[in-house]
This record gives sequence, C-alpha cells and structure tokens, in this order.
Amino acid sequence: MYFRRIILIIVALLVAASLVLPATAPAERPQNWSNHVALAPNGAHQIGKPTATTRLVEYVSYTCSHCAHFVTEASAPLKSDWVSKGDFVIEVRNLVRDRYDLTAALLARCGGPARFPGNHEALFANYDVWIEKVRQHSQTASPLPADADRTAVMADIAEKTGLFAFMAKRGVTPAQSRACLADAKAMDMVLAMTQYGIEQDKITGTPSFLINGKHVAAYDWTSLRPLLPAPAN
Repeated sequence: MYFRRIILIIVALLVAASLVLPATAPAERPQNWSNHVALAPNGAHQIGKPTATTRLVEYVSYTCSHCAHFVTEASAPLKSDWVSKGDFVIEVRNLVRDRYDLTAALLARCGGPARFPGNHEALFANYDVWIEKVRQHSQTASPLPADADRTAVMADIAEKTGLFAFMAKRGVTPAQSRACLADAKAMDMVLAMTQYGIEQDKITGTPSFLINGKHVAAYDWTSLRPLLPAPAN
C-alpha cells in the first residue's frame, strides 16, 4: 500500500509538470518569396519581397532573342538562390520595340500578377516558334494607317502568330486574351514603362539591368551573375 501511494504521488507530480512546461512549438517554415508577385505602381511586376535589400531591374522585350536566352537560363537560379530567401527582389519592366512585342507584353499580363511569371517564362520558352511566325506575318502585313485600331491590329497578330492558341493552352481563352489586348490601362502602363526606360534610365537595348538603381555592364546571365551579391544561406 505504501509503495502504491508513492507511485501515485510520482505520477501526479509528472502530470502536473507536463501542464506547466511550455510545449515546444513546431519550427515555422521560412516563406518562399519567389512565389510572391506584385504589381508595382509603374506597372512592372515585382517578384520577391518588396522590401528586399537588393533590387534587380530587368528591361526586356518579347521580340528580343537575347532576352529569351537570358530568361530561359536565369529565371530558375535567380528565384531559387536569391529571391526565395527574401533579401532580393526582381522587377521586370517592358521596353516595347514594336507592335508584336506590345501584343506579347499585354498577353503576358493576362490573369493578374500571380500568373505573370509563368506567362512570361512560357512566352520566352516558345520564342523560336513564335518569332518565325512573326517574320512571316511582318512580310505579308499591310502598312498601318495612322488611325489604325491598335486593339484590332494586336488581335490580328495574336491570331495569326499563334498567341491566342498559345495562351489557350495556359488556360486563357481567346475571349480573355482579347480583353487583355483591349485593356487601355495596361497598355498605358507598358508604353509609359518603355518611355521611362528610354528617357530616364537611358536604356538602349534589351536585356538591360539595374542593381539598386545603377546600370550594370551585363547583357546575359554569364555577365550578370558575378555582379550579384552572394546568395543568402
């Protein structure tokens, strides 16, 4: 009986101790900032933590072969090794070169900011196929009159160069794509970005890069990578 009473006391003490000892909270997973996409006031897409200490601005054109090569080669390592940790943000800006580029730029925005990185990378991955259709279209297209309806012109381009069909495979219907091409606010943002890039940032070609507001002498992933800060651990 005596030993039983001792055992009961010990059990009671252990139960009481478990009630007062703080439970160990499971460790929270750090946020993967490469999944965070926001629209900046200037219409550019920001991928990463908005308050990151390092900001990389990319000026790109969808009719630019060097841009296609850069995006295909650099997007994955930039997001996994730099952006994901939260101390690096990418801001993608348009530098529109022609009506074909403008058409692709507006379609890349279809579906809102969250859909932009996927659209952006897919368009460049499809560059060789699309640009050949652009060449064919440009050889047969009539000169545009001064009062041409830009939305109708871009819809014709998207139809004949396969962009409507391409976007449909990404879950964007032709009707939705037409609505994106008719989005006057988006068009104004893209054209204003282009003007700002040329007049204020003095961009003369694409791709071009700024790190924390300063131009860097880089034109591809090989030359840009050494200029970036060391990836965070």
